[in-house]
This record gives sequence, C-alpha cells and structure tokens, in this order.
Amino acid sequence: MAIEFFWVFEPGENVDHIREHDPEPEDIEYAYATADEFTISRSSGRPAFYGFARDGRDIFVVYEEIDSTMWYVVTAYPISEVR
Repeated sequence: MAIEFFWVFEPGENVDHIREHDPEPEDIEYAYATADEFTISRSSGRPAFYGFARDGRDIFVVYEEIDSTMWYVVTAYPISEVR
C-alpha cells in the first residue's frame, strides 16, 4: 500500500521534532520502504515501525494514521540496542 507522510515544517511541529533526534523526512520515507517490522510503541501505544535510514542506521518511527493512506510521524530516532 502506498503511504503518504504528512510533514509540518512549521516551528515546533513534527519535522522539527524528528530533526532533534537526527533523522530527516527523507530518512523516514526510506525507512518505511525498507521497514522490516511493524509494531506498537511501548511508551505511547501508537503504531510504529523499524527500518533503515538512507545512511544505513536502524531507526524507529512512531506515527498516527490520519487515514488509510496518510500518516503523521510523531517521532523517529536512531536505535542502537538489539531488538
């Protein structure tokens, strides 16, 4: 299924938040394309997935489904621990 990500580039919104943890929107889109596990975030209860950023880092992405084809990324960050 093709998913579109809803990015808000205004200060304090989701793009600013994920950049605090280093990934860029393009990393999230690439991670979705390479996702190897879909799960639920233990801390928020929101849907999430593991994938690879463009530079090969393993990242964890937490999102909200706006509808069946559009997702709003809540947070994303590189992970170093073994899953």
